[in-house]
Amino acid sequence: MKGDIVRVISGSQKGRILKAVSGKNTRPTTDKVKESVFNIIGPYFNKGLGLDLFSGSGSLGIEGISRGLEKVIFVDHHFQAIDTIKKNIQACRFENQSEVLKMDWNRALQSVIQRQLSFKVIWLDPPYQLNVYERILEIIASNHLLDDNGVIVCEHTKDLILPDKVGPLYKWKYSEYGTIAISIYEKELETE
Repeated sequence: MKGDIVRVISGSQKGRILKAVSGKNTRPTTDKVKESVFNIIGPYFNKGLGLDLFSGSGSLGIEGISRGLEKVIFVDHHFQAIDTIKKNIQACRFENQSEVLKMDWNRALQSVIQRQLSFKVIWLDPPYQLNVYERILEIIASNHLLDDNGVIVCEHTKDLILPDKVGPLYKWKYSEYGTIAISIYEKELETE
C-alpha cells in the first residue's frame, strides 16, 4: 500500500524500516496492530520457533526474531513477497535465523508436519477472501504444531467470527482495531 511505512517496533532491530510488498495483493499489518499484538502475546521471547504463514513483507516474523525468537519460517507463494521478505531479512541480518519457503500454505504445513516441528508463535494473515482460518487451525491442532505455551495470531476482518474452540485450541483473546480483528488462540493443556 502506498505511503505505508513498515518498521520493526522493538527488540534488536528496533526502528528499522522494512520494505513493503509492491502492488495491491498484500496488506501490511499496521504498526499499531502489530505493537498491540506483541504486547498481548509477550513483548519478548526466550528462543522458540515462529511460523509466518502468509508472510507478505515478513514484518511479523522479523518482529518475532527481533524480540527473541531463535528462528522463523516465512511462507508466501507470491514471487514479489518472497523477494521482499528476503531483502528485509538481509537488511536485519537475520539470514541465519530465517527460512523462506515459496509455496502455498497447505504445502508449507505438510512440510513442517513431516519435519515434526512445533512453534511458539504462528501468524495467520491470509487474504481475507480465502477464508481458510478454520481449516488451518484444524491442521495445526491435529498435528500438534503449536508448543504447549504457544500462540496462534489470526488477523481477519471484524465481521468474520472465528470459532471459540478448534480441537484443543481455544480463543484466548479477541481485539478489534477499526475494521480489523485479532483472534489469538492457545492450547488447552491437559491437567492430571
